[in-house]
Amino acid sequence: MAENVRPKLESYLPPPILKLVKEAGERASQLGMGVYLVGGVVRDLFLKRPNYDIDLVVEGDAVRLAHVLANESQGKLTVHSRFGTANLRYPDFSIDLATARREIYGRPGALPIVEPGRLVDDLIRRDFSINAMAICLMPQRFGDLIDLYQGKQDLEKKLIRILHPDSFVDDATRILRALRYEQRLDFRLEADTEILLRRDVSKLGTISGDRLRHELYHILMKEPEPEKVFARAEKLGVLKQLYPSLKGNSRLGQKFARTRRLYKRISLATIYLCLLVHEFNENELGQFIAYFNLPRTMAEAVLHTVRLKAKLCELDNPKLKPSEVYRFLRPYSAQAIRANLVATESPIAEKHLKLYLTKLSSVKPLLNGDDLLKMGVSAGPQVGEVLKALHEARLDGVIKTRKGEEEFVRSMRSGGP
Repeated sequence: MAENVRPKLESYLPPPILKLVKEAGERASQLGMGVYLVGGVVRDLFLKRPNYDIDLVVEGDAVRLAHVLANESQGKLTVHSRFGTANLRYPDFSIDLATARREIYGRPGALPIVEPGRLVDDLIRRDFSINAMAICLMPQRFGDLIDLYQGKQDLEKKLIRILHPDSFVDDATRILRALRYEQRLDFRLEADTEILLRRDVSKLGTISGDRLRHELYHILMKEPEPEKVFARAEKLGVLKQLYPSLKGNSRLGQKFARTRRLYKRISLATIYLCLLVHEFNENELGQFIAYFNLPRTMAEAVLHTVRLKAKLCELDNPKLKPSEVYRFLRPYSAQAIRANLVATESPIAEKHLKLYLTKLSSVKPLLNGDDLLKMGVSAGPQVGEVLKALHEARLDGVIKTRKGEEEFVRSMRSGGP
């Protein structure tokens, strides 16, 4: 007899979400369909971890059910008819609905061929037992747990276990996801799963750079301590297979931890990426950018990081004026400067990098080109020259007010500084 987790589910989900999933079950039952809560939210229900990314699998037509729910609940509906999926968005949450499907892998690493299926087909295509549980939402069976692969037992034992021996062969990105879940949840790989992971690590070579970049970015963006994933990946031989120059050593861990201490209010993923490649030379980095097909802004950030690191000794000079620091750092992206601030071992260079980020990068003259023309500065290159001199004077603290700027400009016109 199936375990029923209705009381747990009703206390776990916020009232608006609970109301909607119950309505989904009622409408699906009326339409002769089946609907189930699946995936991460079921896992996190048992772990008592908040997760309101709601995924529903529909035995039937997910798009049709989504239209019915949208009409009744005023949700913003987005439909992907080709894939049999839909998204319902509300002010504080969203719900994804997908038609149950089965997947067939033509060769290792290839994207699967997808066909409509039943719930059992949909669960076997998932990555790990702890993500392959479902909860029935139909009124007559509301709360029944469908746990075909002992996911709940693996949660209790703190294990990450694949569902079949060829799981990593079919999709080697599961190797990286296994390490993410293991480190995030403080679990361990089930013994046979670890053996198969080590056996199949070379299958990462069957995955496109775009897909690998996506998984890499998930590690950097979604994991609270991504250095733990990289350390584990290095120990298992995964990191070398992912890209030979990558390291998951304690030095990387120290840099990532310092990043979190320094930058509490900004996204850290790109800074982490810059630190990941900080020790590369430009040739290694160029190959890395090409292999992972990095988008322009990310490619620029990592390239600037490595180039700035190579010239950072020029900032190791206590006599540099603020305007000189500004001129030196202005060509580099902010993320590259932040990464080098984390990584540098020079207190003087660190001081200059911090000064640029916290102050110099935002210093601007109060006077503009029109103001200078009104003061009699000749139109053309001279305006730019005066603005540059004015900017440097403000950077160096020579002038601090609009009146001071006006006096500075008059002094320049009369042959002064």
